[in-house]
Amino acid sequence: MRGCLQLARWLSAVQKCPAASPLKAPSARFNYLRSFTSAAVYQSARSRAAAAKPVSDLEQRIAAIPIDRYRNFCIVAHVDHGKSTLSDRMLELTGTIQPGTNKQVLDKLDVERERGITVKAQTCTMIYNHNGEDYLLHLVDTPGHVDFRAEVSRSYASCGGALLLVDASQGIQAQTVANFYLAFAQGLELIPVINKVDLPSADPERALEQMRTSFEIDTENAVGVSAKTGLNVAKLLPTVVEKIPAPIGDSKKPLRMLLVDSWYDTYKGVICLVRVFDGEIRAGDQLVSFATGIKYFVGEVGIMYPLETSQTVIRAGQVGYIFFNPGMKRSKEAKIGDTYTKIGSEKAVEPLPGFEEPKAMVFVAAYPMDADHFEHLEDSINQLMLNDRSITVQKESSEALGAGFRLGFLGTLHCSVFEDRLRQEHGASIIITPPSVPVKVLWKDGREEIITSPARFPDEDDVRTKIAELQEPYVLATLTFPDEYLGKVIELCESNRGVQKSIEYFTATQVILKYDIPLAQLVDDFFGKLKGGTKGYASLDYEESAWQPSNIVKLQLLVNKAPVDAVARIVHYSQIERLGRQWVTKFKQHVDRQLFEVIIQAAVGRKVVARETVKPYRKDVLAKLHASDVSRRRKLLEKQKEGRKKLRAVGNVVIEHKAFQAFLAK
Repeated sequence: MRGCLQLARWLSAVQKCPAASPLKAPSARFNYLRSFTSAAVYQSARSRAAAAKPVSDLEQRIAAIPIDRYRNFCIVAHVDHGKSTLSDRMLELTGTIQPGTNKQVLDKLDVERERGITVKAQTCTMIYNHNGEDYLLHLVDTPGHVDFRAEVSRSYASCGGALLLVDASQGIQAQTVANFYLAFAQGLELIPVINKVDLPSADPERALEQMRTSFEIDTENAVGVSAKTGLNVAKLLPTVVEKIPAPIGDSKKPLRMLLVDSWYDTYKGVICLVRVFDGEIRAGDQLVSFATGIKYFVGEVGIMYPLETSQTVIRAGQVGYIFFNPGMKRSKEAKIGDTYTKIGSEKAVEPLPGFEEPKAMVFVAAYPMDADHFEHLEDSINQLMLNDRSITVQKESSEALGAGFRLGFLGTLHCSVFEDRLRQEHGASIIITPPSVPVKVLWKDGREEIITSPARFPDEDDVRTKIAELQEPYVLATLTFPDEYLGKVIELCESNRGVQKSIEYFTATQVILKYDIPLAQLVDDFFGKLKGGTKGYASLDYEESAWQPSNIVKLQLLVNKAPVDAVARIVHYSQIERLGRQWVTKFKQHVDRQLFEVIIQAAVGRKVVARETVKPYRKDVLAKLHASDVSRRRKLLEKQKEGRKKLRAVGNVVIEHKAFQAFLAK
């Protein structure tokens, strides 16, 4: 039956084929018919599918809302000031989720729920009825931690306004300030919101006063809420509708679409989160990327409500998801900040300005526990990179640990979260080396080189003869804390080679301290020590400052005078003795005894800064001797010593893989 239908379609195409056309050659005629029938079959299948699919009530409601009743907004706040909880209350109020069903709906990663922080900016569409009219609200829940600033700036580009959220008991914190300036630079309309007003320690008036003095914004329309109990949250949505401007766009113009984020699905391939600026997009449309020039057929379009909910069309002003059919398989094709348009409209559409590419500032090496798992680790890293474009990856190999990767991150929390996601989402068993920072080498011949791996650091002779200067990156750290901890914080900063820039009181009891600190000191658990010294009250924000000349050296671990490459680190000269002693003492605990003496040393070039010795196994060669037989006794001991020397000359130290795992474990 199917064969008869195809034959009839083929014959009708032959009859419609123009007689006076130049397609007289059989092969050309066949190609014409094949392209004609495949396009016809595709279009008819598409139209049949569209006609067969019933339009849902949700889609009918969205279709009736004009673009001037769209509102795209996000929440600007310090980490742990209640963004995700406030998002939950809004989703409940608009009927997007059932009340009390789920906590932190938009924190989808296990690591986010475990740590109680937002790592990935998540989005959700809501429909809100205000004065008898439906409004389409699009909310972005952004991270608050400084390491995820790239996520935040990406999210702001798709929004028209923001809720500036401040904890009523803690007041303005360091990241509130940093994220405020990011939002202000993007020109977002800001609505002040005071959260946690129900706490006994809450002081909303003080928080509002801080907002007025620090940000110079009008706080008359500020809303005091408790996201936990839902107090006053209902007043927020009318404020969003009235204060935040509608997005600008025209559904009739050619498609202009920005890629905001992407993630990987095993069955669908790469799923793209997009913001449509002009035009509209449907399943079956053929798109082209401005960055790569690759063409795709759209397989499905939809909105996050709060999970993926498919739609027939996404119009100008909306934020939604799309995936392609056949799917986009390679993560490198999804370039965040890329512009897409339909085939044929490339010349009519101006590409949108892309996002600023974040720069990796902290580097670690990652190796699989078992060399056979290298490919699995590579696939896992590639899939996570699709969801987090700020990570840099290079392949690396070590004699001790085999093949692995050198990964670059925005900060230590970013690195720690990535490691957790590798273990939880992909079941990876990995060894991670301690974090290091890049070093700039200025050669005497005028060349500049940035080194991210200790393996590529110049040797001692080159440093003396061919290098003009070594530089390390500094950051300007802004620390906010109660004044009772001022002495401890200054002591911590000074002991980490910090240079004080300014100190000011922005309330009677709160201090803002600014220090220039080497990034290498910051990644060496500076944040943990700061939190410990201030009982958790201090907050830290930092931004890149400059490269500064520094006395940097490569510290190596030697086992019987052979360097262990996996453990080498680039450190400041002032730290080598402390670190060297730490290393040799810790490594000695994990090296098994051999039949000969094993010498463990920490060295900079030819200078040894610390040493430990693992004593050999020893056979009792005097067991059968009489106590008074002194010359025979000496002869046997000398013979044993000679044998041991010979064994040390030819024998290699066998260091178990577990020793490295234990040594590098935090």
